[in-house]
Formats: sequence, C-alpha cells, structure tokens
Amino acid sequence: MSEAVHPVDEMLPPAKLFTLGLQHVLVMYAGAIAVPLIVGRVLKLEPEQVAFLISADLFVCGIVSILQSLGATQWFGIRLPVMMGVTFASVGPMVSIGLAHPGAEGARMIFGAIIGAGIVGILIAPLVSRMLRFFPPVVTGTIILVIGVTLMRIGISWIFGLPVGPTAPKIVNPEHAAWLKGISDMAAAGGATLPDQPRGFGLAPTMDNPAYAPVKNIVLSLVVLAIVLGVARYARGFFSNIAVLVGIVAGGVIAALLGMMSFAKVASTAWFAPILPFHFGTPIFDPVLILTMVLVMIVVMIESTGMFLALGDITGRRITRPALSAGLRMDGLGTVIGGLFNTFPYTSFSQNVGLVGVTGIRSRFVCVAGGAIMVVLGLIPKMGALVEALPTVVLGGAGLVMFGMVAATGIRILSSVDFKTSRNNLFVVAIALGFGMIPLIAPDFKMWLPHAIHPLIDSGILLASIAAVGLNVFFNGAGGDAEGAREAAMAAEA
Repeated sequence: MSEAVHPVDEMLPPAKLFTLGLQHVLVMYAGAIAVPLIVGRVLKLEPEQVAFLISADLFVCGIVSILQSLGATQWFGIRLPVMMGVTFASVGPMVSIGLAHPGAEGARMIFGAIIGAGIVGILIAPLVSRMLRFFPPVVTGTIILVIGVTLMRIGISWIFGLPVGPTAPKIVNPEHAAWLKGISDMAAAGGATLPDQPRGFGLAPTMDNPAYAPVKNIVLSLVVLAIVLGVARYARGFFSNIAVLVGIVAGGVIAALLGMMSFAKVASTAWFAPILPFHFGTPIFDPVLILTMVLVMIVVMIESTGMFLALGDITGRRITRPALSAGLRMDGLGTVIGGLFNTFPYTSFSQNVGLVGVTGIRSRFVCVAGGAIMVVLGLIPKMGALVEALPTVVLGGAGLVMFGMVAATGIRILSSVDFKTSRNNLFVVAIALGFGMIPLIAPDFKMWLPHAIHPLIDSGILLASIAAVGLNVFFNGAGGDAEGAREAAMAAEA
C-alpha cells in the first residue's frame, strides 16, 4: 500500500472485504431486525407484511451504509467506515402512531412523517453542530437511558404477552359470556318481558388467561438469555460481539424442535423479490407527526455527531465541519430513502463503530462491502420470512439484553457526569427520567388534552428529550461542545 493512501481509503482484497463486511453485518443484524418486528406487530400487519418490512429494512440499511461510507457527491456521506441502521429513538413515536392507527393507514402515516422529517434533516444538517451546546453528556445520557427503559417494555411483552388482546392477563369467563348471550337473546325475542341490554353493557375480564405468561415461554426466554450471557462471558473477540444474534439463532432452533415455530410461510415465500417504494400506498403527511419525527431526527443527528467525531479519532482522520455536515445530511437522506422504501429513520450503529476500534481495520470499503451484503439479504424474502416466523418469546429473551444494553449505555455516559460539584445535574436526570416514564405508567394521561398534539406527547423519549434539554439550559446554561459529544460517543461504543 502506498504511504499516500490513508488507511480509511485502503482497498482490501475481495475475500478479506467480504469476510470483514459480513462481520459488520452479523454484529448489527439483531438490532437491524428489531425495529421492523416491533412496528409491524404494533400495526397488526399480516406476517407476510412484517416479513416485507424486515426485508425492506435490510435493503435500505445496505444502501444507506454504502452511500455513507462511499460518499455521494461532496454533499452526502462522511466517507468513514460506518454501518447505518434504524435508530431505536424513533420506536416510541412510531409505536404511538401504530396503536392509534393500525394497518396500512398507520404505516402510511409513519412513512409520511419519516419522509418529511428526513427532508428537514437534510436542510438543518449544517446547523446541528451549532446545537451541540444543548446536548452535553448529562442530556444525551439521560435520553439514551430513557430510550432503553422504554424499549424494555417491548422486550418484556415479547416474553409474557401483550397486556391487551388475545394474551391479556385476564379474559372474560366463557360461562359468563354464554349466560349473558342467552339473556340478551331472550330479551330480543318477541313478547319477552325482559328489558333490553343497556347500550355498551359488557362483562369485565375476571378469568386468568392461559395464553399469558405460560411457563414454557418463560423457560425458553431464560434459556435464550442464558445462551446470550454464556457467549458474552466465555467467547472472545468477534463471537462475543454477536452474542445476541447467537442467542436468537439458538432460541429459534430450540423453538423449532419444540414445535413452537412454523416454517410453512418460509417455504412458500419466494427466493427473490425487489423492494418497491410505496408498498403500503401513498404516504400521509401529517404536520404534527412530521414535527414529532423532526424532534427525533435532531436527537439522532446529535448522537451521530458524537459517533462521527469518535470514529474520526479511531481512524485517525480529522473530521472537518463540511465532512460532518455531509455525514449528517446522509442521515437525513437515508431517512427519506427509508420512508420511500417502507422503512424507518437511520443513524450510525455504535456497535459497528466499536468493532472498528476492536479490529483495527479502518478501511471504509469494508462497510461498503457490508452494505452490499445487506442489500442482497434484503432482496431474499425468505430471510425476512424466517425472522418473522421466530416466536416473540425467543426475541424477548434476547430483547432483555439488547434493550437493556441501550439503557446501560445511557448509564455509562452519565457516569462521566459531575454530580458532586454540579448537583443540579441530579435534577436534570431525575425530572427528565420522570417525564419519560409518564406514557409508560399513565398511558391515558393525555385523554383531556387536544387530540392533535397526542402524537407529540405520547412518546416518553420525546418528553424526556425536551425536559432534559430545557432543564439543562435552566440549571447549567448551554455549555455542551464537540468534545463532550465525542466523549459520550466513545463511552457508548466502548
């Protein structure tokens, strides 16, 4: 290699590029499939549609990773080894939309909000670096902590069952329902003296639901968790980094052996299918939903700024303001592409930044190769169908680790915050955390507030973000800087 070629621009042999690129894919795979699974099931889509969301996500992950690492004109792409994936920060708002508008309509509203927010993200990218002062580690750490805690609810529901619907802890006693139906039929019969059933009258659930938290589900989740922990504890290097993926694969094998997993839809799914835009129809552009996603984009771009600065230190390439703006514009463009192709907002994955530091391989073409592999996986529908076929209980055992690690990352960032001499930081964390818990503990808190603002306040992540920024400015002023963002990112991927 010529000394004039920076390690970031080094072109490795094809076999090595493929191997190292596949390594990056495996490290991020579990995180990449989690969001489409969450959103697809909240939207109550058919299994085939959820599988399509997974394929679309893998496809766009690959495209955006290639554009970010390779660069697309001087305006887009950081040109560093970056793997892009769906940000967990967007899950809360999307789940809120999905619960209020299930089905294709909700999907169209989500994708419209994502496209709108991505366009705004492209426009504001040059301004984000000037907003760093509003996001010191005490703010970013708190936001990431709330993201993790919010996602833990989803992981726990994957294990035990959703608190509403077919897996609700309590159901209506069938004998009581039969008796009420008999009385209602008698009241409706001609000449009956019984009064008609009052409008809206119904029975309350009083019977334990055998579909909620069956022991075999709990045991399987614990087995998956044990496998993840065992791999993380005893494996070394690369295999330690893919502990969650190993746990999911092992859990899927066990579930299949126990007859808990059906491969019928996998067998009937095609081997190849293109990912076409607007699969669910024309996106719906709601201003409040777009504003909600714009707030998510700002948080995501601040996080990306820290990741880019940390990656610059790891690779030995100085990050200039134009390069930073190009990377952040790619976050925005990637989000627009995501919305067009039926998927979600994108950001750099911290675990892949950490892998660059662990392996010492700084070539951006490794992530270009990883992106190409993701594109191919996205074009193979059987991969998406196989992931969709996994019982949620398997994902729940891995989700405890995956989502818990997000919360732990927030705690790690907060560990660098000075709470002794700056005791006001305690107020920032405590109150912002409380705001983030409101939708989890009291989901109907907004019932008397204007319906138009419900999507904006229904996400604990957004409430915590707004509270943390406001409280930090109130107590500490706007004192964040690029060094603080870099340190927070280094703590997140360490």
